Amino acid sequence: MIKHDNIKTLGELRTSGWKSKNIKTEIRDNLVKKWESGENPFPGIIGYEDSVIPDMERAILSKHNILLLGLRGQAKTRMARQMISLLDEYIPVVTGSEILDDPFSPISSFAKKQIQRNGDNTPIHWVHRTERYGEKLATPDVSVADLIGDIDPIKAANLKLSFSDEEVIHYGIIPRSNRCIFVINELPDLQARIQVSLFNLLEEGDLQIRGFKLRLPLDIQFIFTANPEDYTNRGSIVTPLKDRIQSQILTHYPKSIEQSMAITEQESYSKDDRLKNINVSDLIKRLIEQVAMEARNSEMVDKKSGVSARLTISASENAISAAERRVTQNKETKTQVWINDLQGIIPSITGKVELVYEGEQEGPYQVAIHLLDKSIRTLFKQYFPDPDLMKKKRKTPTGKTENPYQSIVQWFDGGNHLNLFFDSKDEDKQQMLYKVSGLHALVKQHYPLINDMENALLMEFVLHGLAAHSMINKKMVEGKVMFNDLMGSMLNLGNVENEYREDEQDEDF
Repeated sequence: MIKHDNIKTLGELRTSGWKSKNIKTEIRDNLVKKWESGENPFPGIIGYEDSVIPDMERAILSKHNILLLGLRGQAKTRMARQMISLLDEYIPVVTGSEILDDPFSPISSFAKKQIQRNGDNTPIHWVHRTERYGEKLATPDVSVADLIGDIDPIKAANLKLSFSDEEVIHYGIIPRSNRCIFVINELPDLQARIQVSLFNLLEEGDLQIRGFKLRLPLDIQFIFTANPEDYTNRGSIVTPLKDRIQSQILTHYPKSIEQSMAITEQESYSKDDRLKNINVSDLIKRLIEQVAMEARNSEMVDKKSGVSARLTISASENAISAAERRVTQNKETKTQVWINDLQGIIPSITGKVELVYEGEQEGPYQVAIHLLDKSIRTLFKQYFPDPDLMKKKRKTPTGKTENPYQSIVQWFDGGNHLNLFFDSKDEDKQQMLYKVSGLHALVKQHYPLINDMENALLMEFVLHGLAAHSMINKKMVEGKVMFNDLMGSMLNLGNVENEYREDEQDEDF
């Protein structure tokens, strides 16, 4: 490896044996080197091992400009930023050049004059790969001057130069990203006339500024990101531009709960030392991930908009924070995240799902509650017998109950009810759960080896699961969840409605 610290002039660079290469070749070569050393070119990207990453690697080998097309929260920008690791650690640049001129292949008027004037004594400096990444969020107000550049009359006046002189040009962000990776996020948001200005850059590799007779063969690795919904919502990628982007790669959401859990675990602050006394069970993690999966399939949520992985990340953090708040207020030393603590993830859901008309009518809060209940219903069948199959079962001739939930339901049918407060101590919650006849026995029957806290969590899960399957009633009021019998709750609701009608009649009278 060349010791760049000792090379400060063009002559020293020549004798060092350093060879210049274009950026796409550089990225390609470093990708191959990572394979040879057994290093992962895209660390931390979960769920794309057999789909997106192979497509990216093929595009890099082909020296293509790339369009990452997918819904929000699918790691598009993250993958683009990780390509910095595929650049050489340092490259030489003509000192003073605004566009990182290669000392062996200068393209700007400034660099050419410097080398012509100073020869091998032309000063150079070295640029680290972290400085060779440019990113622009496309917005409707972006202009050609922002991206490409414009003539600077003040510069012309100060230098006493004619407008025909190349040095009066003020370069935009793209020329300044020469020999760099340049990313344009949300490409469809660029106005069509601005997209047209990129044609020459992608096909011929040069730029044009206000009809200036200038050929500037820029060396850039372009990466674009776009959301398919943008094609109809806010704009579109003009066809000739799309045609010039050689590889279009489709991204996607995690295909399994396990992948989603791994992403959430990696991105959330759940490993914070402050939280070492708060246990988060596998059940809780799966319930949070299931909420996102239910949202992506819900009729109330706009599927075209997508449900970002950020939902489960922030929901996981909120669930842990709910437990942290409770354990701190109760002055306990340790706790676990209970099912009731998942009420704390509602703000993480309401702000991250785009609702269709039916969802708007229902309201964001009710949609969030519905998604949480649906995730409980879906996962419940993976832990316990399907309640829908058990509802019709009765006692056998020997008197044994085929329905494992019958004793629990009968306890509530007998007029009993259970209030689980959100901020109650763990010990108090366990005592309340043990009051329900048959609940502890059911959990122990299916999970005989678990400890007391895990047992209590599954007991709480059973109650929420039976409510989700309409075998008992669940009602959330401020500060607590109330469980009671289904028929009694319906009768109470009818009484309330009758009282309301009577009150209306009295007012009319």
